[in-house]
Amino acid sequence: MKSNAEMKAMIEVLKKLDTGRMYLNDFFHTWKESDDEIHAVFQVAEILRAMRENNISTKVFDSGLGISVFRDNSTRTRFSFASACNLLGLEVQDLDEKVSQIAHGETVRETANMVSFMADVIGIRDDMYIGKGHTYMKTVADSVEEGYRDGVLEQRPTLVNLQCDIDHPTQSMADMLHVINHFGGVENLKGKKIAMTWAYSPSYGKPLSVPQGIIGLFSRFGMEVVLAHPEGYEIMSDVEEIAAKNAKASGGSYRKVNTMEEAFKDADIVYPKSWAPFAVMEERTKLVEQGRFDDLKDLEKRCLENNAKFKDWTCTEELMKTTKDGKALYMHCLPADISGLSCKEGEVEQSVFDRYLVPLYKEASYKPYIIAAMIFLAKFKDPSAKLDQLLAEARPRIK
Repeated sequence: MKSNAEMKAMIEVLKKLDTGRMYLNDFFHTWKESDDEIHAVFQVAEILRAMRENNISTKVFDSGLGISVFRDNSTRTRFSFASACNLLGLEVQDLDEKVSQIAHGETVRETANMVSFMADVIGIRDDMYIGKGHTYMKTVADSVEEGYRDGVLEQRPTLVNLQCDIDHPTQSMADMLHVINHFGGVENLKGKKIAMTWAYSPSYGKPLSVPQGIIGLFSRFGMEVVLAHPEGYEIMSDVEEIAAKNAKASGGSYRKVNTMEEAFKDADIVYPKSWAPFAVMEERTKLVEQGRFDDLKDLEKRCLENNAKFKDWTCTEELMKTTKDGKALYMHCLPADISGLSCKEGEVEQSVFDRYLVPLYKEASYKPYIIAAMIFLAKFKDPSAKLDQLLAEARPRIK
Protein backbone atom coordinates (compact mmCIF):
# COMPACT_ATOMS: atom_id res chain seq x y z
CA MET A 1 0.00 0.00 0.00
CA LYS A 2 1.35 3.43 -0.98
CA SER A 3 1.74 6.17 1.63
CA ASN A 4 0.40 9.73 1.31
CA ALA A 5 3.91 10.92 0.53
CA GLU A 6 4.21 8.41 -2.30
CA MET A 7 0.83 9.44 -3.73
CA LYS A 8 1.86 13.11 -3.54
CA ALA A 9 5.06 12.27 -5.40
CA MET A 10 3.05 10.52 -8.12
CA ILE A 11 0.85 13.61 -8.49
CA GLU A 12 3.98 15.76 -8.80
CA VAL A 13 5.10 13.57 -11.73
CA LEU A 14 1.68 14.05 -13.35
CA LYS A 15 2.01 17.85 -13.06
CA LYS A 16 4.99 17.76 -15.42
CA LEU A 17 3.06 15.98 -18.19
CA ASP A 18 1.18 17.83 -20.93
CA THR A 19 -2.41 16.55 -20.84
CA GLY A 20 -4.14 19.64 -22.22
CA ARG A 21 -5.18 17.94 -25.46
CA MET A 22 -6.96 15.16 -23.56
CA TYR A 23 -9.41 17.57 -21.90
CA LEU A 24 -12.92 17.17 -23.37
CA ASN A 25 -11.49 14.76 -25.93
CA ASP A 26 -11.98 11.08 -26.84
CA PHE A 27 -9.67 8.08 -26.59
CA PHE A 28 -9.59 6.05 -29.81
CA HIS A 29 -6.15 4.51 -30.48
CA THR A 30 -3.01 4.56 -28.33
CA TRP A 31 -0.83 5.66 -31.26
CA LYS A 32 -2.89 8.84 -31.61
CA GLU A 33 -1.85 9.89 -28.09
CA SER A 34 1.47 11.56 -27.24
CA ASP A 35 4.07 9.99 -24.94
CA ASP A 36 3.02 12.42 -22.19
CA GLU A 37 -0.64 11.47 -22.62
CA ILE A 38 0.10 7.73 -22.46
CA HIS A 39 2.28 8.30 -19.38
CA ALA A 40 -0.51 10.36 -17.79
CA VAL A 41 -3.06 7.55 -18.19
CA PHE A 42 -0.69 5.16 -16.41
CA GLN A 43 0.05 7.72 -13.70
CA VAL A 44 -3.60 8.56 -12.99
CA ALA A 45 -4.53 4.86 -13.02
CA GLU A 46 -1.86 4.13 -10.40
CA ILE A 47 -2.94 7.10 -8.25
CA LEU A 48 -6.62 6.10 -8.35
CA ARG A 49 -5.67 2.54 -7.42
CA ALA A 50 -3.52 3.76 -4.53
CA MET A 51 -6.33 5.96 -3.25
CA ARG A 52 -8.79 3.08 -3.27
CA GLU A 53 -6.26 0.90 -1.43
CA ASN A 54 -6.03 3.68 1.17
CA ASN A 55 -9.84 3.90 1.50
CA ILE A 56 -9.92 7.38 -0.10
CA SER A 57 -13.04 8.16 -2.12
CA THR A 58 -12.43 9.14 -5.74
CA LYS A 59 -16.04 10.07 -6.51
CA VAL A 60 -15.61 13.25 -8.54
CA PHE A 61 -19.18 13.17 -9.89
CA ASP A 62 -22.31 13.28 -7.73
CA SER A 63 -24.53 12.51 -10.72
CA GLY A 64 -24.24 11.55 -14.36
CA LEU A 65 -24.23 8.50 -16.59
CA GLY A 66 -21.68 6.28 -18.23
CA ILE A 67 -23.35 4.80 -21.31
CA SER A 68 -22.06 1.39 -22.36
CA VAL A 69 -22.61 0.10 -25.89
CA PHE A 70 -21.42 -3.48 -26.40
CA ARG A 71 -21.96 -4.73 -29.92
CA ASP A 72 -19.95 -7.86 -29.13
CA ASN A 73 -19.89 -10.16 -26.11
CA SER A 74 -17.82 -9.08 -23.12
CA THR A 75 -17.22 -9.95 -19.48
CA ARG A 76 -13.96 -8.32 -18.33
CA THR A 77 -14.27 -5.08 -20.31
CA ARG A 78 -17.99 -4.68 -19.53
CA PHE A 79 -17.38 -5.00 -15.79
CA SER A 80 -14.21 -2.91 -15.99
CA PHE A 81 -16.14 -0.04 -17.60
CA ALA A 82 -18.88 -0.30 -14.96
CA SER A 83 -16.25 -0.40 -12.19
CA ALA A 84 -14.43 2.63 -13.63
CA CYS A 85 -17.61 4.69 -13.83
CA ASN A 86 -18.62 3.70 -10.30
CA LEU A 87 -15.14 4.54 -8.98
CA LEU A 88 -15.63 8.11 -10.23
CA GLY A 89 -19.27 8.41 -9.11
CA LEU A 90 -21.11 7.76 -12.39
CA GLU A 91 -24.00 5.36 -12.81
CA VAL A 92 -23.87 2.97 -15.77
CA GLN A 93 -26.66 2.49 -18.27
CA ASP A 94 -26.35 -0.17 -20.97
CA LEU A 95 -27.71 0.62 -24.41
CA ASP A 96 -29.29 -2.59 -25.68
CA GLU A 97 -29.75 -1.98 -29.38
CA LYS A 98 -32.13 -4.93 -29.72
CA VAL A 99 -34.76 -3.33 -27.50
CA SER A 100 -34.12 0.32 -28.43
CA GLN A 101 -35.57 2.35 -31.29
CA ILE A 102 -32.41 1.54 -33.27
CA ALA A 103 -34.24 -1.62 -34.28
CA HIS A 104 -36.92 0.63 -35.79
CA GLY A 105 -34.55 2.66 -37.92
CA GLU A 106 -33.31 5.33 -35.50
CA THR A 107 -30.10 6.88 -36.84
CA VAL A 108 -26.74 6.80 -35.06
CA ARG A 109 -26.79 10.60 -34.79
CA GLU A 110 -30.21 10.57 -33.17
CA THR A 111 -29.39 7.74 -30.78
CA ALA A 112 -26.09 9.34 -29.73
CA ASN A 113 -27.85 12.55 -28.71
CA MET A 114 -30.89 10.90 -27.12
CA VAL A 115 -28.78 8.78 -24.73
CA SER A 116 -26.38 11.62 -23.89
CA PHE A 117 -28.55 14.20 -22.12
CA MET A 118 -27.02 13.33 -18.73
CA ALA A 119 -24.03 11.33 -19.97
CA ASP A 120 -20.42 12.13 -19.15
CA VAL A 121 -18.85 9.20 -20.97
CA ILE A 122 -19.80 6.68 -23.65
CA GLY A 123 -17.89 3.42 -23.82
CA ILE A 124 -18.22 1.41 -27.03
CA ARG A 125 -17.10 -2.07 -28.09
CA ASP A 126 -17.55 -2.75 -31.81
CA ASP A 127 -14.78 -5.05 -32.99
CA MET A 128 -16.14 -7.68 -35.35
CA TYR A 129 -16.25 -6.03 -38.77
CA ILE A 130 -13.36 -4.41 -40.60
CA GLY A 131 -13.98 -0.77 -41.42
CA LYS A 132 -17.07 -0.62 -39.22
CA GLY A 133 -16.18 -0.40 -35.52
CA HIS A 134 -13.94 2.67 -35.51
CA THR A 135 -16.20 4.32 -38.09
CA TYR A 136 -19.22 3.82 -35.82
CA MET A 137 -17.36 5.27 -32.84
CA LYS A 138 -16.29 8.31 -34.85
CA THR A 139 -19.90 8.86 -35.96
CA VAL A 140 -21.08 8.76 -32.33
CA ALA A 141 -18.31 11.16 -31.26
CA ASP A 142 -19.06 13.58 -34.11
CA SER A 143 -22.78 13.42 -33.31
CA VAL A 144 -22.41 14.35 -29.63
CA GLU A 145 -19.90 17.05 -30.54
CA GLU A 146 -22.51 18.51 -32.88
CA GLY A 147 -25.22 18.16 -30.21
CA TYR A 148 -23.03 20.00 -27.69
CA ARG A 149 -22.15 22.72 -30.19
CA ASP A 150 -25.82 23.23 -31.05
CA GLY A 151 -26.87 23.47 -27.41
CA VAL A 152 -28.78 20.17 -27.36
CA LEU A 153 -26.37 18.73 -24.77
CA GLU A 154 -25.24 20.67 -21.69
CA GLN A 155 -21.91 18.85 -21.79
CA ARG A 156 -20.01 16.88 -24.39
CA PRO A 157 -19.64 13.21 -23.33
CA THR A 158 -16.21 11.66 -23.74
CA LEU A 159 -15.99 8.54 -25.89
CA VAL A 160 -13.74 5.68 -24.79
CA ASN A 161 -12.87 2.90 -27.23
CA LEU A 162 -13.54 -0.36 -25.38
CA GLN A 163 -12.36 -2.28 -28.47
CA CYS A 164 -12.83 -1.59 -32.15
CA ASP A 165 -11.77 -3.35 -35.34
CA ILE A 166 -8.36 -1.62 -35.19
CA ASP A 167 -7.25 -1.25 -31.57
CA HIS A 168 -8.12 -2.37 -28.04
CA PRO A 169 -6.52 0.49 -26.08
CA THR A 170 -7.94 -0.29 -22.64
CA GLN A 171 -6.60 -3.86 -22.95
CA SER A 172 -3.14 -3.01 -24.28
CA MET A 173 -2.69 -0.25 -21.68
CA ALA A 174 -3.80 -2.52 -18.84
CA ASP A 175 -1.37 -5.11 -20.20
CA MET A 176 1.45 -2.55 -20.30
CA LEU A 177 0.75 -1.31 -16.78
CA HIS A 178 0.96 -4.93 -15.63
CA VAL A 179 4.32 -5.27 -17.41
CA ILE A 180 5.61 -2.00 -15.92
CA ASN A 181 4.78 -3.21 -12.42
CA HIS A 182 6.09 -6.73 -13.05
CA PHE A 183 9.50 -5.44 -14.16
CA GLY A 184 9.70 -2.74 -11.51
CA GLY A 185 9.26 0.39 -13.62
CA VAL A 186 9.04 1.66 -17.16
CA GLU A 187 12.77 2.35 -17.14
CA ASN A 188 13.39 -1.41 -17.01
CA LEU A 189 11.55 -2.23 -20.24
CA LYS A 190 14.22 -1.20 -22.75
CA GLY A 191 15.53 -4.24 -24.56
CA LYS A 192 12.92 -6.61 -23.15
CA LYS A 193 11.59 -9.03 -25.77
CA ILE A 194 7.84 -9.58 -26.16
CA ALA A 195 6.55 -12.34 -28.44
CA MET A 196 3.07 -11.50 -29.73
CA THR A 197 2.20 -14.77 -31.42
CA TRP A 198 -0.80 -16.33 -33.11
CA ALA A 199 -2.02 -19.49 -31.37
CA TYR A 200 -4.42 -22.21 -32.44
CA SER A 201 -8.07 -21.93 -31.48
CA PRO A 202 -11.00 -24.21 -32.37
CA SER A 203 -13.16 -21.11 -32.84
CA TYR A 204 -13.47 -18.69 -35.73
CA GLY A 205 -13.29 -14.94 -36.22
CA LYS A 206 -11.40 -13.57 -33.22
CA PRO A 207 -10.68 -9.84 -33.74
CA LEU A 208 -7.34 -8.39 -34.82
CA SER A 209 -7.41 -5.55 -32.32
CA VAL A 210 -5.54 -7.28 -29.48
CA PRO A 211 -2.36 -8.19 -31.42
CA GLN A 212 -2.54 -4.83 -33.19
CA GLY A 213 -2.98 -3.01 -29.89
CA ILE A 214 -0.01 -4.81 -28.36
CA ILE A 215 2.46 -4.13 -31.18
CA GLY A 216 1.13 -0.57 -31.55
CA LEU A 217 1.78 0.25 -27.87
CA PHE A 218 4.66 -1.95 -26.68
CA SER A 219 6.84 -0.72 -29.56
CA ARG A 220 6.89 2.73 -27.89
CA PHE A 221 8.99 1.56 -24.94
CA GLY A 222 12.28 0.54 -26.51
CA MET A 223 11.33 -3.11 -26.43
CA GLU A 224 12.10 -5.89 -28.90
CA VAL A 225 8.63 -6.55 -30.30
CA VAL A 226 8.24 -9.76 -32.32
CA LEU A 227 5.07 -10.72 -34.18
CA ALA A 228 4.67 -14.37 -35.19
CA HIS A 229 1.90 -16.05 -37.17
CA PRO A 230 1.44 -18.76 -39.82
CA GLU A 231 1.39 -17.70 -43.45
CA GLY A 232 -1.94 -16.11 -44.30
CA TYR A 233 -2.74 -14.81 -40.80
CA GLU A 234 -1.62 -11.25 -41.46
CA ILE A 235 -2.84 -8.26 -39.45
CA MET A 236 -3.38 -4.72 -40.80
CA SER A 237 -0.26 -3.47 -42.58
CA ASP A 238 -0.98 0.09 -41.40
CA VAL A 239 -0.59 -0.98 -37.78
CA GLU A 240 2.63 -2.83 -38.57
CA GLU A 241 3.98 0.40 -40.06
CA ILE A 242 3.04 2.22 -36.85
CA ALA A 243 4.86 -0.42 -34.78
CA ALA A 244 8.00 -0.14 -36.93
CA LYS A 245 7.94 3.66 -36.68
CA ASN A 246 7.41 3.55 -32.90
CA ALA A 247 10.25 1.06 -32.46
CA LYS A 248 12.67 3.21 -34.41
CA ALA A 249 11.75 6.30 -32.39
CA SER A 250 12.05 4.50 -29.03
CA GLY A 251 15.31 2.69 -29.76
CA GLY A 252 13.65 -0.70 -29.82
CA SER A 253 12.86 -3.03 -32.70
CA TYR A 254 9.91 -4.57 -34.51
CA ARG A 255 10.13 -7.68 -36.65
CA LYS A 256 7.99 -10.53 -37.92
CA VAL A 257 8.90 -14.23 -37.78
CA ASN A 258 7.25 -17.36 -39.14
CA THR A 259 7.46 -19.72 -36.16
CA MET A 260 6.37 -19.69 -32.55
CA GLU A 261 9.71 -21.23 -31.62
CA GLU A 262 11.70 -18.30 -32.96
CA ALA A 263 9.39 -15.80 -31.29
CA PHE A 264 9.59 -17.53 -27.88
CA LYS A 265 13.36 -17.95 -27.87
CA ASP A 266 14.82 -15.79 -25.06
CA ALA A 267 11.57 -13.82 -24.78
CA ASP A 268 10.89 -11.94 -21.55
CA ILE A 269 7.13 -11.86 -22.27
CA VAL A 270 4.95 -14.17 -24.36
CA TYR A 271 1.44 -13.38 -25.54
CA PRO A 272 0.04 -16.37 -27.52
CA LYS A 273 -3.40 -15.40 -28.82
CA SER A 274 -5.58 -16.49 -31.72
CA TRP A 275 -6.94 -14.09 -34.32
CA ALA A 276 -8.58 -14.32 -37.72
CA PRO A 277 -6.62 -13.32 -40.84
CA PHE A 278 -7.18 -9.75 -42.01
CA ALA A 279 -8.35 -11.03 -45.42
CA VAL A 280 -10.93 -13.27 -43.72
CA MET A 281 -12.23 -10.41 -41.58
CA GLU A 282 -12.59 -8.29 -44.72
CA GLU A 283 -14.45 -11.08 -46.52
CA ARG A 284 -16.77 -11.63 -43.57
CA THR A 285 -17.60 -7.92 -43.43
CA LYS A 286 -18.52 -7.90 -47.14
CA LEU A 287 -20.71 -11.00 -46.79
CA VAL A 288 -22.62 -9.44 -43.88
CA GLU A 289 -23.06 -6.19 -45.82
CA GLN A 290 -24.51 -8.15 -48.74
CA GLY A 291 -26.74 -10.29 -46.53
CA ARG A 292 -25.07 -13.50 -47.74
CA PHE A 293 -25.45 -15.36 -44.48
CA ASP A 294 -25.32 -18.84 -46.02
CA ASP A 295 -21.90 -17.95 -47.44
CA LEU A 296 -20.82 -16.97 -43.93
CA LYS A 297 -21.26 -20.58 -42.83
CA ASP A 298 -19.03 -21.71 -45.68
CA LEU A 299 -16.41 -19.10 -44.73
CA GLU A 300 -16.43 -20.30 -41.11
CA LYS A 301 -16.04 -23.92 -42.24
CA ARG A 302 -13.05 -23.01 -44.46
CA CYS A 303 -11.43 -20.98 -41.69
CA LEU A 304 -11.78 -23.69 -39.07
CA GLU A 305 -10.29 -26.21 -41.49
CA ASN A 306 -7.35 -23.87 -42.09
CA ASN A 307 -6.90 -23.23 -38.36
CA ALA A 308 -6.67 -26.98 -37.82
CA LYS A 309 -3.51 -27.10 -39.95
CA PHE A 310 -1.69 -25.17 -37.22
CA LYS A 311 -2.60 -27.02 -34.03
CA ASP A 312 1.10 -27.10 -33.15
CA TRP A 313 0.95 -23.32 -32.62
CA THR A 314 0.24 -23.65 -28.91
CA CYS A 315 1.99 -22.44 -25.75
CA THR A 316 3.55 -25.52 -24.14
CA GLU A 317 5.81 -26.14 -21.17
CA GLU A 318 8.57 -27.05 -23.63
CA LEU A 319 8.25 -23.72 -25.43
CA MET A 320 8.19 -21.82 -22.13
CA LYS A 321 11.54 -23.44 -21.22
CA THR A 322 13.11 -21.71 -24.26
CA THR A 323 12.20 -18.24 -23.01
CA LYS A 324 14.55 -15.98 -20.99
CA ASP A 325 15.78 -18.20 -18.14
CA GLY A 326 12.66 -20.29 -18.76
CA LYS A 327 10.66 -17.70 -16.83
CA ALA A 328 8.94 -15.45 -19.38
CA LEU A 329 5.82 -13.64 -18.23
CA TYR A 330 2.83 -15.35 -19.88
CA MET A 331 0.04 -12.93 -20.83
CA HIS A 332 -3.45 -13.21 -22.30
CA CYS A 333 -6.46 -10.90 -22.57
CA LEU A 334 -8.74 -13.79 -21.46
CA PRO A 335 -10.66 -15.95 -21.90
CA ALA A 336 -7.96 -18.29 -23.23
CA ASP A 337 -8.63 -21.52 -25.11
CA ILE A 338 -6.97 -23.95 -22.68
CA SER A 339 -6.05 -27.40 -23.97
CA GLY A 340 -7.71 -30.14 -21.95
CA LEU A 341 -9.89 -27.70 -20.01
CA SER A 342 -12.00 -25.31 -22.09
CA CYS A 343 -11.29 -27.23 -25.32
CA LYS A 344 -9.54 -30.37 -26.54
CA GLU A 345 -6.71 -28.41 -28.19
CA GLY A 346 -6.16 -24.69 -27.87
CA GLU A 347 -3.88 -21.70 -27.34
CA VAL A 348 -2.14 -22.87 -24.17
CA GLU A 349 -1.47 -25.99 -22.12
CA GLN A 350 -3.42 -26.16 -18.88
CA SER A 351 -0.27 -26.51 -16.75
CA VAL A 352 1.15 -23.24 -18.18
CA PHE A 353 -2.12 -21.39 -17.74
CA ASP A 354 -2.61 -22.62 -14.17
CA ARG A 355 0.94 -21.59 -13.22
CA TYR A 356 0.27 -18.00 -14.34
CA LEU A 357 -3.26 -17.70 -12.98
CA VAL A 358 -2.48 -15.06 -10.35
CA PRO A 359 -0.41 -12.87 -12.73
CA LEU A 360 -3.22 -13.16 -15.31
CA TYR A 361 -5.76 -11.93 -12.77
CA LYS A 362 -3.43 -9.08 -11.83
CA GLU A 363 -3.10 -8.20 -15.52
CA ALA A 364 -6.88 -7.97 -15.83
CA SER A 365 -7.21 -5.96 -12.61
CA TYR A 366 -5.56 -2.88 -14.13
CA LYS A 367 -8.26 -2.34 -16.75
CA PRO A 368 -10.87 -0.57 -14.53
CA TYR A 369 -8.21 1.92 -13.42
CA ILE A 370 -7.00 2.50 -16.99
CA ILE A 371 -10.57 3.27 -18.12
CA ALA A 372 -11.16 5.50 -15.09
CA ALA A 373 -7.92 7.37 -15.87
CA MET A 374 -9.01 7.96 -19.48
CA ILE A 375 -12.32 9.41 -18.24
CA PHE A 376 -10.62 11.47 -15.52
CA LEU A 377 -8.13 13.08 -17.90
CA ALA A 378 -10.92 13.97 -20.33
CA LYS A 379 -13.03 15.62 -17.62
CA PHE A 380 -10.50 17.73 -15.71
CA LYS A 381 -8.42 20.47 -17.29
CA ASP A 382 -6.01 20.29 -14.35
CA PRO A 383 -6.12 16.62 -13.28
CA SER A 384 -3.25 16.92 -10.80
CA ALA A 385 -5.07 19.72 -8.92
CA LYS A 386 -8.18 17.54 -8.65
CA LEU A 387 -6.14 14.60 -7.38
CA ASP A 388 -4.40 16.89 -4.86
CA GLN A 389 -7.85 17.92 -3.63
CA LEU A 390 -9.03 14.31 -3.28
CA LEU A 391 -5.89 13.43 -1.35
CA ALA A 392 -6.18 16.47 0.93
CA GLU A 393 -9.86 15.83 1.69
CA ALA A 394 -9.26 12.09 2.11
CA ARG A 395 -12.97 11.34 2.32
CA PRO A 396 -13.35 7.68 3.35
CA ARG A 397 -14.77 5.38 0.67
CA ILE A 398 -15.99 2.98 3.36
CA LYS A 399 -17.34 4.94 6.35
